[in-house]
Parts: sequence; structure tokens; C-alpha cells
Amino acid sequence: MSLEDVENIKKRIENFKKTLMELTEAPVMTETAEHKVREMSAEVVDSNPYSRLMALQRMGIVKNYEDIRKYTVVVVGVGGVGSVTAEMLTRCSIGKLILFDYDKVELANMNRLFYQPSQAGLSKVTAASMTLTKINPDVKIETYNTNITLTTQFEEFLNVLKTGGINGERVDLVLSCVDNYEARMTINTACNELGLKWFESGVSENAVCGHIQYIVPGESACFACAPPLVVASDIDEKTLKKDGVCAASLPTTMGVVAGLLVQNTLKKLLGFGTVSWYLGYNALSDFFPSMMIKPNPNCSDNFCLKQQSEFKNRVKEEPECTNVDPLEDVVTHENNEWGISLAEDEPIVSNSTTELIETETSKTENVNKNNSIKSEEEYLSLNDGIEFAYQSGDQTAPNEESLVKETELSVDDLREQLSLL
Repeated sequence: MSLEDVENIKKRIENFKKTLMELTEAPVMTETAEHKVREMSAEVVDSNPYSRLMALQRMGIVKNYEDIRKYTVVVVGVGGVGSVTAEMLTRCSIGKLILFDYDKVELANMNRLFYQPSQAGLSKVTAASMTLTKINPDVKIETYNTNITLTTQFEEFLNVLKTGGINGERVDLVLSCVDNYEARMTINTACNELGLKWFESGVSENAVCGHIQYIVPGESACFACAPPLVVASDIDEKTLKKDGVCAASLPTTMGVVAGLLVQNTLKKLLGFGTVSWYLGYNALSDFFPSMMIKPNPNCSDNFCLKQQSEFKNRVKEEPECTNVDPLEDVVTHENNEWGISLAEDEPIVSNSTTELIETETSKTENVNKNNSIKSEEEYLSLNDGIEFAYQSGDQTAPNEESLVKETELSVDDLREQLSLL
């Protein structure tokens, strides 16, 4: 038996151990699920897990928080951002949560939130399902250990989006938490085909920047409308990765991006606040840029072009809002005790428009002159016991001696006279 055969046997033994662990954990999940809370109560007691959430309704933030149980959210990619996103939605008591991922938990993932060293070797969706069910058994968790970028598994992903809702209808929202362009484009294609709203999210390789983007097919830019610069430059994304070199990751940055993602998800589902179309995050300067990206009429995705056309037709069919100027309020007095009446302004009739303008200009100049003299006198008036250190300039007309008289001397002659003084 060769050394390679021995290694293969060891790997098979490890896989059997992991499978056995998953099977032994399943009954525990079932037992825990029996203690579900049937109704979300706003009663403020220590035994009520929903009292703090229901307080949002009492404070007027949301109309009915219990509506959260009607919605189904799909999280694609249960990594650094996706796992925290799934946990937050579970703690918020989302109705149904569907998880997609095909990777396994590794010890290299322990710098992130959510996963534990004891879960190393388990598939991410299995480990996530075990943890989330223990956190909140009221949330229905559905997992798919699937690579959606494969052609053979794309139809399954599409079918889940169509029928994965709580009552067999299509899901309400898709959250993309993947880390590669290929997976994002797969989600983009599926959502454009179904006209399904979704959020895209990501964290930079240097771990200090991130973003979320709300995409409504036809109304806003899809992911293919404005591709990343690397892709637009015809560079293969896979060639950028080097052996032995990995991207940096910080639980802080990923936690912030996940928080922004879930916050906007709740605003969208429960109808409060303003949903951000695009919200960036730069950890180095705490900068949060926000914008809205319009769809590209020359998008390479045919389903996007179709959604754009349908959106334009819907806008045309909507009734136009006619702006009617409100009538001016007329002040009326039933009792006029003092007999006051308003006279209409009588226009000034003049034989010449020029004379009228000159007369008004002269009046304005006289008023300004009088006001200037008055203000100067007020400024120069001092209280008793106070006097100026220097005499103010004479405001009267200058005498003849102070005036400069005309002369036939040249400039040079005047300079010579000036130098003799």
C-alpha cells in the first residue's frame, strides 16, 4: 500500500467522522425546535425574547414588527459577511432563512465572527444551521451546499428563488455575500430574469473598505450595468490571486458591512426609514459615500434590458401628478370697528419716463446723504469726559489754497520741486 493510499484512507475516515457529527447533532436541533414561541409578544418580561424588538412598534418606528415572520430572505455566501448577516436576521426573527454555500469551515476562518474551532471541517451551511437554530428555533432554516455558478446547479438555485417562500411563493429578498465576480453575476442573472430585488455587498482585499448596493431590476443599475474596473479591462479575476498569498480580513469591517446590509434589509421589508441605493464604507477615514446608479441602456444582460423596458412602461402608465397652485388666502374682516380701508396704489403719471427716473434717483441720493450725515454725527457724539485723541478731518468744502491748480510744468519739473521740499 502506497503512502498516497494511506492519505486517502485518512481523509475518508475524517469525512466519516464529520458526517457522524452532523447526524448526531440533528436530533438536538429537532428537540430544541419544539420550544418555539408561537406569537411575538410585547410583554416586558425577562422570559420574552421579543420584548426589545416589539418595542420598535410601541415607539412608532414600525407599524407591525410581527410582519417580519412573513418574509423569506436568501443569503448567498455564508462567509465573513454572510454568516454575521444570517445571525442578525435570525436574532431579528425573520420568517424563513435560506442559505447557499459550498465551502467548509476552516481554522483560518477563526479571525472572523460566528464560527467556532469545533466546527472546522463541517460545511458552512451545516455549521450555520446548527448555530442559528439554537439561537432562535422560531426561524425556519433551509440550507443548500451548492455552487450556484455551476450550470448544473443554477436551475436549482433559480427554482429556490421562485418557490422558496414560506407559502411556496417566490422569496422576498436575496442578499449577496459572495467574494467573487462570477458568483455575483450568477445572482444578477437570476434576479434579472425573475425581476427580483436584491442587495449586493462586499469587502475589499485590504480589509478596510466595504459597500452594500440595493438593486431593483429595471429601475437601478444591475451588477452587469457597471462592472468592476478589473472586469471592464478584460482581466481575468482568477489571475489576480497568487499562491501562498491571501486577502486580509477584519471582523470589524465585515461586521460593519453586515450591519449596514441587515439594517437596510429590515427597512425594506418593514417599510421604515430610507433604503440606501449604494452605501460605501472606508474604515481609514470613517467615510460613508452614498449614491444611486442608474441602469445602463447598453447593458450586456438581456434580462436587464427587458426589465428596463418594463419599468419605463410602468412609469408611463402611472397617473401624472398635476401641481395645482393653491389659491391665495384672502383676509376678510367681518367687523371693521375703526373704519380702516386699503386704497389701491395709484401709478405716477409723468410726461417723460426719463424725468421720473432722474427724480427718483435724486430722492434716493438725498436720503442716502442725509442718512450718512446722521450716522456720522451719531458716531462722533461722545459722552461727557471723553474726547478724541486726533481731530477728525474737515468735512467742509476745501479752500482755494488747498486745491491743486493747473500748471504747464512737466512731470520732471514737478519731481524736482518735490525733492527740494
